[in-house]
Amino acid sequence: MTDLLYSDVEEDLRASVRDLLKDKASAEALLARAETAEPYDLKLWRTLADEVGVAGLAVPEELGGHGASAREVAVVAEELGRCVAPVPFLGSVVLATTALVRASADEFVRRLASGSAIGALAVPLSTAPGAGFPSSVTANPDGALSGRVGTVADASVADLLVVPAAGPDGPGLYVVEASAATVSELVSFDLTRRVADVTLSNAPAVLVASGPEAASALESALLFGAGILASEQTGVAEWALTETVRYLKGRYQFGRPVGGFQSLKHRLANLYTDLVLARAAARNAADALATGTDVPISVAVAQARNAPIAVRATEEAIQLHGGIGMTWEHPAHLYLKRAKADEIALGTPGRHRARLADLVDLPA
Repeated sequence: MTDLLYSDVEEDLRASVRDLLKDKASAEALLARAETAEPYDLKLWRTLADEVGVAGLAVPEELGGHGASAREVAVVAEELGRCVAPVPFLGSVVLATTALVRASADEFVRRLASGSAIGALAVPLSTAPGAGFPSSVTANPDGALSGRVGTVADASVADLLVVPAAGPDGPGLYVVEASAATVSELVSFDLTRRVADVTLSNAPAVLVASGPEAASALESALLFGAGILASEQTGVAEWALTETVRYLKGRYQFGRPVGGFQSLKHRLANLYTDLVLARAAARNAADALATGTDVPISVAVAQARNAPIAVRATEEAIQLHGGIGMTWEHPAHLYLKRAKADEIALGTPGRHRARLADLVDLPA
């Protein structure tokens, strides 16, 4: 059995990302940016791409990447979840790049891996693995695309759109320059990860995969995304527990720390137990993605388990912070919104439980 503990390389990567985020993505900076006209921190993204190399982390070295595995990508996702960093990691690195690597679209992979371009997978963020090939966009005989896709993650800052479309000869995976599409950013519940509607009207496109290869590339990207999202949810839950413990240790009532009251200790202990379970599920999913072993089952287990844990942890954080937790001046509301948005992203927990039942032949 593979060792699910973090390796020395993974811990070094975590330290590099955490140090950078501590310096560049503080809670104060996050709150100041969250409701501005430019919610994404593209300067931070360029630093992550150039100095840490996250843009090409899981891309083969011959394509300009670092040849890392899903385990390293999951470590980065966990750290980004700990500070809900407003960067297009999920849309570009996890979804778009994975789809293009699986489709052997080397030219576009190199652009994303270098950080010179940002990508987005043009499917609704709620799309779950196993949902089938979408048909909201169609390709005419000359390869131009028309149609509309709603709630696409990170599309508002994308340079390349990876678009699944129904072509004349069946399903196809296409790449469209974002400048050829109309991208309308929506009012997102999650202020740190925006979604947008993408409208295509005879947009020039490059076909990178067709038929079963296109369907396989899309499914691989969605599975990879759902598995890595479990690590992000772990990071969100870890922040909630860590910050709540820190606050309760320093908050005094009746002459003693609030955290010393037995009922609150029990609630924190339950959160800690949940966090341990979430990390185990996320690590198992990341390792399965890295080794190719039982991937659909491991991803379904992780998403069914971790999404509710992240929501519960952030809800408890707000309640146990008392009055300050209810205000816009404290970042807890941003974590709750990320946790609730992640609960829907790439399939709800109920959807993953139903898929898991099919995968392990449980009776209806």
